[in-house]
Amino acid sequence: MNIHFIERQLQIAINNISKWSHINGFTISASKTAAVHFCRKRNLHFDPDLKLNNESIPFVNNIRFLGITFDKKLSFLPHVKLLRRKSEKSLNILKVLSTTAWGADRPSMLKIYRATILSKLDYGCPIYGSTRKSIIKQLDPIHHASLRLCSGAFRTSPVKSLHVECFEPSLY
Repeated sequence: MNIHFIERQLQIAINNISKWSHINGFTISASKTAAVHFCRKRNLHFDPDLKLNNESIPFVNNIRFLGITFDKKLSFLPHVKLLRRKSEKSLNILKVLSTTAWGADRPSMLKIYRATILSKLDYGCPIYGSTRKSIIKQLDPIHHASLRLCSGAFRTSPVKSLHVECFEPSLY
């Protein structure tokens, strides 16, 4: 495929969307619009010059859409890193609630875990779940630490026994 042909086709599609939105009373802000050139090839590709309302659309390396960060190689590494950082903050809630002196019981802890951490890990999994296993494995320490806190297990307890004890499958 020729990059110039693709650029023309994209510009025609942008013009059609802009025309349709204008007819139906919508306005698309060119300043809030960004594009990503998805490609796994290593050699250099020039980004096409696309315009919306005579303003050039900037190309970025990562874009966030409905809470999922898409990078230009579709590796989802930025999304997994952000997800891990957010989950580590939520893990602190479980640490406070799991104290032996006055902490919550196991069913309550598992419900809190499923609501605060597992829901974040599961969201968008059909999209980013097909990425490399090494990237998905970066979420395992959060999952395992949460299950250890919920069940009161030791740090040295085997992971498979945690899954059985808490009735939670592995992430992949």
